[in-house]
Amino acid sequence: MRILLVKTSSLGDVIHNLPVVSDLARNFPGAQIDWIVEEAFAAIPRLHPAVRRVIPVAVRRWRKNLLSPRTWREMREFRRVISADFHDAVLDTQGLLKSALIAHQARGPRLGLDRDSAREPLAARFYDRSFAIPKNLHAVERNRQLAAAALAYSLTAPLLPALDYGIRALTPAGSERLPSPAPWLPAGDYAVLLTATSRTDKEWPEADWIALGRALGERGLRCVLPAGSAVERERAARLAAALDGAIAAPPLDIAALAGLMAGARIVIGVDTGLTHLAAALDRPTVGIFCGSDPRLTGVFAGERAINLGGSGAPPAAQAVIATCGELLHP
Repeated sequence: MRILLVKTSSLGDVIHNLPVVSDLARNFPGAQIDWIVEEAFAAIPRLHPAVRRVIPVAVRRWRKNLLSPRTWREMREFRRVISADFHDAVLDTQGLLKSALIAHQARGPRLGLDRDSAREPLAARFYDRSFAIPKNLHAVERNRQLAAAALAYSLTAPLLPALDYGIRALTPAGSERLPSPAPWLPAGDYAVLLTATSRTDKEWPEADWIALGRALGERGLRCVLPAGSAVERERAARLAAALDGAIAAPPLDIAALAGLMAGARIVIGVDTGLTHLAAALDRPTVGIFCGSDPRLTGVFAGERAINLGGSGAPPAAQAVIATCGELLHP
């Protein structure tokens, strides 16, 4: 059986789709599973051993360069690639018009959310079959329920399989899917603090990060602070300077960040895709929510992933410190 998944962005959404791959591999042994994803996030599905082929798409970049001949060449090549092979199922779990149009270019039955379930109802017009999935489920469960309905397998008790993102913090012998620790990493145990997010209302106060970092230091953990943009790197450097032994990480790609978090004792982060990646890697994870609601899109990995705060209600530093203590010493 050949299955093509369409989940292009954003980083957190792509991570939330990983359990679908595990479910498909469990229910269809030997299935060839391909995945269309934005080029910036292609490293994520590559971490899952059941994904045969990752097909990058560059909608975000193309939109900014519509007059460029290169853009049109790349779009033609993308259409050629995704229409070259027939798939037994083309499953769009994103439910957006852009993802539905991408799925529509592939060969095979196109499956997705119905108009009352999709984020953009117009997307449902481009599927051969569509399915009603409750909107009040967490994004991970919505993805899993859609795939089960579309491919006709069960996710109901007592057959409900355990949640499995398919990527591991401790990789099997011989696996090269997660990189080895970088030479700049501190010796001994460390915690990863993910302080950067796409919106200022999702940021947690620097004074609280410092209080948390000092509490972790008292537990023998050195703090590592990754960052992307120049502004984020400045904040990471500022926070690291206030914490004994802390390190502001150099620029890292997604695969290297996955390797960094895979070796951490604990990861604490604001509402950003990397915090979801930490939970998917089965690391003890605390999600700090200040400007968004975690009920439908919070970190989701059982008792080892805990969400604190909510929209307009950031958690206090002491609450985060206490939760870290519970995860470090259950």
